[in-house]
Amino acid sequence: MGRAGSALRQVLETYGISQNKLAVAMGTARANVNRWVKELRDPAGDVIFEIKEALRQINQDAADEFVGLYLGDAPQNSL
Repeated sequence: MGRAGSALRQVLETYGISQNKLAVAMGTARANVNRWVKELRDPAGDVIFEIKEALRQINQDAADEFVGLYLGDAPQNSL
């Protein structure tokens, strides 16, 4: 398990987005978001899109970073 949950946890922490706020934006239970973040369950493929769209409503940068982390192509910080 893990890539989606790990990416989601990092984005929520980085941008100060609560699990509840994401759940409300998605129209799902906070318990579902908690399971993803704790990597107890992987979100289904179609739910990844819903997560991205909900994050986009909250913070476009968070949505972009989630996609980058999930796909493994997040921009690297340059020195």
